[in-house]
Formats: sequence, structure tokens, C-alpha cells
Amino acid sequence: QVQLVPSGGGLVQPGGSLRLSCAASGSYFGIGIMGWYRQAPGKERESVAAITNGGSTNYADSVKGRFTISRDNAKNTVYLQMNSLKPEDTAVYYCNANVVLRSGYNVQYWGQGTPVTVSS
Repeated sequence: QVQLVPSGGGLVQPGGSLRLSCAASGSYFGIGIMGWYRQAPGKERESVAAITNGGSTNYADSVKGRFTISRDNAKNTVYLQMNSLKPEDTAVYYCNANVVLRSGYNVQYWGQGTPVTVSS
């Protein structure tokens, strides 16, 4: 069983910063791409950022230059540093990981959502 446990969400004023973390635990062979998604009220879930185990990154246009994704492979943890936050960044944020199980199967796992509210 693999679990992704997020932390770091909360309430912040516009222009502020938050850092999300998501740690993977359980029994598996390895972890490939890790990422963050978000879902705002009344909207579909969208990809925010992703990072390979080699450190290559990809961002949604709406967060480029403001958000930074990183990972610590030794800790099996992915981070999302969010700066210059805007009210439109308000959403529930989900971490995601492509996990290679010991059986050889590649399975996508999701963490529980962590809410981020940007409001004055």
C-alpha cells in the first residue's frame, strides 16, 4: 500500500506565500513523475506543476514564475513553493505520483486534498 500525505495548506493574503509538501510512504520499487493538481470550486481539476525524478519540471502557464516545484528523492517528498499568490489560486491542491510497485506495475496515486485560500 502506498500513501501520499500532504501538508502545508491554509489561508494567506494576496501576495503572500505558502509551501506545500507531500511525502510518499509504503512499499514500492520507485517513484517516477510527481506533481501537483488543483481544483477550484465549480471547476475541473487541473495540473499545476510536475517534476521527474531527474528534476525536469513543467508548469501551468497560470503559475509560471510564481510557483516552484521540487523534490527530495531521498525523502520521497515533493514540494510546491507558491509565491505572489492570487485569489484565483484558491483551490484544493492534490499531490500525485506515478509509483512503480515491486510487482513491476506502474500505478498513479493521489494524496488527500489540502485547501489553499487566498483572501484578504
